[in-house]
Amino acid sequence: MKIRVATYNIHKGVSSIRGLPRVHALKQAITLFAADVVFLQEVQGRHDRNAAQFGQQSESKKHWPKQAQHEFFAGENYSAYGMNAVYNNGHHGNALLSTYPISSSHNQDVSDHAYEQRGILHCKLQTPKADVHCYVVHLGLFEAGRGRQNEALIEAVLASTSADEPIIIAGDFNDWRNHLGARLRDQLGVVEVFDELGSGSALGDMVRSMAGRGARIKPARTFPAALPWFRLDRIYVRGFKVESAQVMHGSLWAKLSDHAPIIASLKLA
Repeated sequence: MKIRVATYNIHKGVSSIRGLPRVHALKQAITLFAADVVFLQEVQGRHDRNAAQFGQQSESKKHWPKQAQHEFFAGENYSAYGMNAVYNNGHHGNALLSTYPISSSHNQDVSDHAYEQRGILHCKLQTPKADVHCYVVHLGLFEAGRGRQNEALIEAVLASTSADEPIIIAGDFNDWRNHLGARLRDQLGVVEVFDELGSGSALGDMVRSMAGRGARIKPARTFPAALPWFRLDRIYVRGFKVESAQVMHGSLWAKLSDHAPIIASLKLA
């Protein structure tokens, strides 16, 4: 069985420059993924100020949706939302969109301090071949806090899955120095999709041989979307073979968010 997945930090549905609404364009762009499962970060469940500012436009212009963003993006598919940051005019968090039924969902607060609300959204999908556990992640901006949140993620996965169950962990790790992946690999038996693609190549094998245990291809550059340089976003998998992975580049994606999305095609092992 093949599953196509994507991860995308959508910057709350507004452009990173000038704060213009991009919700309708994002919905159309997400359909371009042709993904079975989409992991989203910075999704607004409610924003009264944007709804008031952009919701009264004429019928010739696309207005701010009345639905929560995850419901608007999902359409007739399934969705789940984990509320993390709450403020006077609304809230935002992580979300999962799925063509497969979501049999359960749970959002765990992993905020490290009062000024950054973060969470891990765990959803169990009912696919034709097996239940697949999905974890939508958005870690903090400070390195020490990210380390603690990474440990909370490991504990959450170990507590909610058995060793033989397939899992997908994806999102914005803010791990630009690539310090968290080794713990995830060692404790959970996961691989990052770009590592997996490199492992079968002659170059990848040579790099691993020269560098010793733990050597790996670096994750993809996804931030800023207009000229990606920092490696912030990840897709880790267990129980899957990675058939392809790519970062979506170009002017379309630069207009929609400050992060570029990652798409991967997986085959259940």
